[in-house]
Amino acid sequence: MPRANRRRRDLDARPLAASSEVATEPYAGRSWYVRRLSGASATRAYRCPGCHQEIRVGTAHVVVWPAEGTGGLEERRHWHARCWGTRHATPPGHGTRR
Repeated sequence: MPRANRRRRDLDARPLAASSEVATEPYAGRSWYVRRLSGASATRAYRCPGCHQEIRVGTAHVVVWPAEGTGGLEERRHWHARCWGTRHATPPGHGTRR
């Protein structure tokens, strides 16, 4: 495996809640860790679970994952910041997988 890929895999394996940039916010009766990403750090496109539209490369957005449980990579969701801000208008189950 190329060295660059190895480093990326090691970064992805670190505990998600370990960052000081992470806040806890409620949604759908659960607590969620929320990390805000700048446009410069957004190097991939994602699908926002709030509006189901693409979050383009270079767009600032938030990453959320359950505060309870393992908080693994498969549980992270990338949201537009505006969609996360209006998440209470999104029916539970439509914005995140349960």
